[in-house]
Amino acid sequence: MRDPALMWNEPYLETCCRAALHRLCLAGEVGRPTGMKDDPCLTRLAGKGLARQNGQGRFFITDEGTARHASEVLKQEQLHTKKP
Repeated sequence: MRDPALMWNEPYLETCCRAALHRLCLAGEVGRPTGMKDDPCLTRLAGKGLARQNGQGRFFITDEGTARHASEVLKQEQLHTKKP
């Protein structure tokens, strides 16, 4: 992250939660089932708005989770476009 001050605007993710976020991204449209070892992390991610759980208990990544995955896991900088 280029501006350390911006880091404090995002909730900290433990290493295990970053890994769970990556697995969630890899799961795609299938999602992650409950009953896996990363359930506590997936529940935390859902509480932070980075994941959501459907009626069958499967976890899916949200748009906010996809953006956080790109910036924190893949280390991609977000493109800032200037509006006229």
